[in-house]
Amino acid sequence: MTLGSRLIILGAMVTVAVSALSAQQPPTPRPPLSEEVFKNVQVLKGIPVNQFMETMGFFSASLGADCTFCHVTESGGSWEKYADDNQHKRTARGMVTMMTAINRINFGGRQVVTCYTCHRGGDRPKVTPSLAALYGAAPPDEQDDVIEPAAAGAPTATQVLDKYIRAIGGPKAAGMTSFAAKGTYEAYTDRVKHPVEVFARAPGQRATIVHAPDGNITTTFDGRSAWIAAPINERPVPVLALSGGDLDAASLDAQLSFPTRLKQAFTRWRAGGPATIDDRDVEVVQGSTAGKAPATFFFDKESGLLVRVVRYADSPVGRIPMQTDYADYRDVAGVKLPFRISATWLDGRSTIELSDVKVNVPVSAAMFAKPVAPASPAR
Repeated sequence: MTLGSRLIILGAMVTVAVSALSAQQPPTPRPPLSEEVFKNVQVLKGIPVNQFMETMGFFSASLGADCTFCHVTESGGSWEKYADDNQHKRTARGMVTMMTAINRINFGGRQVVTCYTCHRGGDRPKVTPSLAALYGAAPPDEQDDVIEPAAAGAPTATQVLDKYIRAIGGPKAAGMTSFAAKGTYEAYTDRVKHPVEVFARAPGQRATIVHAPDGNITTTFDGRSAWIAAPINERPVPVLALSGGDLDAASLDAQLSFPTRLKQAFTRWRAGGPATIDDRDVEVVQGSTAGKAPATFFFDKESGLLVRVVRYADSPVGRIPMQTDYADYRDVAGVKLPFRISATWLDGRSTIELSDVKVNVPVSAAMFAKPVAPASPAR
């Protein structure tokens, strides 16, 4: 047999092996599109439901208004009524079309102009300069999604990340393979604390289960795919596969459960300029990977512990910021873990306060699989 023949046979064997391995991997679930779930969608077609809902949050944040500003008042208790037309919805469609044209004609299609560019929290853009703003105290700088580079002599991204790994426990943290936690979950909408369970398994699986009166709200990531399940009164799709920036966020949450693997979460890291959070100095680093939105990490300068992560998801009208704050670090079997985790996004806030955390305990892989739809709440 010639060398060429052996190479051909070897190549065929590799192809068969790769094909067999691929066949074992379940296909990534396709999330439903906006027009498949909602009626009367005219402009924001062809995007996943989770991105569609976040786009609504972007409108709300840009205009400083709630859902009923554009939708009929009755929509507050009925998904069907969100489809009803009115003048505000017709205006919004025209504004989205105008904004898309501005970006296409002037910026090559890049999202330079968004709803927030002009509205800045008001339902009508300002047309007259404010003398008070011009000559008064300057407002605090807003965090941009691309950080400014660090000054010469400042710690590098690698140095900041290494300091963090030492701060959380170094070898002890590297030896953590799982954890199971219990505590409470509180959302800004009802201000009631509900029981919550959080499970994680290395290298990157995580599940959060909120035991709410109307049914569990469950978020899972199995290392490849992510879902959120909630009662129909909470979400229009009982079990929704996440995609895009939301899938990336679920993956990062799972990776942050085992912080010593943080460096591998992104292909490129860069250090940013100095900043403060709650009057404490923090060191800033940003991770990025081609084709994905960056994530910015803020570490307490004194302790080295992670205090904030800001990541982003794309939408047709602008980039969606998502912020998670970490506090109340406690020692668990030699590893420092945050017992208070606060999440903030454009249309919501929530806080998890843990009371009991056990590490390196058995956690079934089934815990991270696609969750079952919760039963409809009794009426």
